[in-house]
Amino acid sequence: MQAYHIFAVKFEKMMELSYRVATHKDIKAIREIANKTWFVTYEPILGKEQPKFMFDEIYSEEALAKQMNDGQTFILQYLGENLLAFASYSIKEDKEIIYKLNKLYLNPDFQGGGYGKKLISVVEENVKALGAKNLDLNVNRYNKARFFYEKVGFEIIKEEDIPIGEYWMNDFVMRKVLS
Repeated sequence: MQAYHIFAVKFEKMMELSYRVATHKDIKAIREIANKTWFVTYEPILGKEQPKFMFDEIYSEEALAKQMNDGQTFILQYLGENLLAFASYSIKEDKEIIYKLNKLYLNPDFQGGGYGKKLISVVEENVKALGAKNLDLNVNRYNKARFFYEKVGFEIIKEEDIPIGEYWMNDFVMRKVLS
């Protein structure tokens, strides 16, 4: 069993990470990654009903198509031919050239392997090429992902409570100054 694990790690390292911009044809794959991560992340924090409501609002095929049509760019991350993760970003404020990281979801089976950090780096490179000076994101105040974002250079700049249906998203707004 130990030898197999070593082989699997070596094999994984031989495969290359690649990235591409998602299209409407990728919506089902985006939903699959979101579904794998969403409920294990949010049910311990919010219970069962609010995460289901929010998932249906944000990740229905229609909602994702609208987000793409409204200017969110979705980046897909692959290891070999396997889709690991996705992120999306859009312009937040033109005046200060602030972009927002709207989403970043990594298949839980691959968390802790540096893939999220690499995906954020790709997003940062993309938005810097578009003139961004800052990258903002919202993260639930009780989501352990907050610590990941701090490790990669984001800082809390404020708290924000956002209504969604009959529920509330209780978030930190975090910012990374892009150099």
